Amino acid sequence: MTTIRHFIHGAESGEAARTLPVYDPATGEAHRQVAAASTAEVGEAIAAAKAAQPAWRASSLIKRADVFFRLRQLLAERTDELAAIVTSEHGKVLSDAAGEVSRGIENVEFAAGLLHLLKGERSEQVSRGVDVHSVKQPVGVVAAITPFNFPVMVPLWMVASAIACGNTVVLKPSEKDPSAAIWLARAFQEAGLPDGVLNVVNGDREAVDALLDSDDIAAVSFVGSTPVAQAIYQRAAANGKRVQALGGAKNHMVVMPDADIDGAAAAAVSAAYGSAGERCMAVSVLVAVGDVADDLVEGIRSRIAQLRIGPGTDPASEMGPLITREHRDRVASYVSGAEAEGATVVVDGTRKTFEGDGFFVGVSLIDGVRPGMKVYEDEIFGPVLAVVRVDSYQEAVELINANAFGNGTAIFTRDGGTARQFEFDVEVGMVGVNVPIPVPVGAFSFGGWKKSLFGDSHIYGPESIHFYTRSKVVTTRWPDHTPAQVDLGFPSNH
Repeated sequence: MTTIRHFIHGAESGEAARTLPVYDPATGEAHRQVAAASTAEVGEAIAAAKAAQPAWRASSLIKRADVFFRLRQLLAERTDELAAIVTSEHGKVLSDAAGEVSRGIENVEFAAGLLHLLKGERSEQVSRGVDVHSVKQPVGVVAAITPFNFPVMVPLWMVASAIACGNTVVLKPSEKDPSAAIWLARAFQEAGLPDGVLNVVNGDREAVDALLDSDDIAAVSFVGSTPVAQAIYQRAAANGKRVQALGGAKNHMVVMPDADIDGAAAAAVSAAYGSAGERCMAVSVLVAVGDVADDLVEGIRSRIAQLRIGPGTDPASEMGPLITREHRDRVASYVSGAEAEGATVVVDGTRKTFEGDGFFVGVSLIDGVRPGMKVYEDEIFGPVLAVVRVDSYQEAVELINANAFGNGTAIFTRDGGTARQFEFDVEVGMVGVNVPIPVPVGAFSFGGWKKSLFGDSHIYGPESIHFYTRSKVVTTRWPDHTPAQVDLGFPSNH
């Protein structure tokens, strides 16, 4: 069985004293194993990053940009190869995996503009003969802890920006699908990134804790569930680190009475069941306003019957399996318990049968859901769509704003005034207008509000430059021919 090792200072390493299984979700078989890093091995990776950081920080911005231009070309040329790796360990269909690579490339393109992104500011003559300017400088060694659901895109969201700013990185990918991270490290190396600037350690909580507790880690980026995000934020912040920890979601999609119901139904199916619902921006709650609910539910139900679920390698498949057997069973439990809470299961995907031992489950649609039900309150992270019926726009907004999460939301309407008011009213970090999954393009930043984000910086885009740099302000006066005088008063800009 192939063992996936760590990537430290430009080479794969690790004795694999402890390993974890890596499954093919489509077959249910452990087809690889991954080395679980010890605290000492994480320390080796941090030491490599620390040793490489001074030279990388001193490198010219043009040289850094060249790495990203070459990396972009490698990713574009080898998208199919990388997508196949993702599908083999995550299970998502190949087209979805290729789309993930494409969205990751967006941040590589953004990072390639670092010459502009790292510009400071300057003011002359703030006082007689005194100029002031500011510069952005790297924070040092950065830890990037990434989730299973986007093993290419999320690492590129973090790593590209951090490296562009002059930092070095220790990446800890999910142990469930770690091969993509090693592929990315090799691609960075081929693009000209010096050894030690990007290191990859695999493993579980032991590796994470070692990163959070290291005095040499200056900043931590994380994406995952809310309980883990909060724990990581608290531990890393207590250790004096800068932290951005993105948590879970319960994304609501509001459909107004004037909306294109057919288009809204198609969008809901795509956004709820794509990638088997294992997206932090997936629509999990459909808010039907007024009398649209019956037609909307029927439109979704009819489309569900046509979905093709199967191995991600099958070109005919539109949705693949879930990541693990345990997660599949957890997702199914929400459907089986919904009726006991008073909801109506319109489509029960748990009854769908599949050949083999893969981690497949059918998609489910649950109507009559209300706040307080587990199917509404919890982040299910699977192909389950809950329908909540409300009477008015105001009730829809109050429902969303009362929810603990604030990652993404959408409204479907033909009325520009309603859309503008929704943008103004809703307390959510990312908003779509007739767009069900409003993930921003790379020039903007990604992040939610409330329990969807711990820390004050969103990921990738402009806010990532702020997170991965520290500002330094320099006040300058050059000697002139005026005789020097002693002045014990407080400095004054006059």
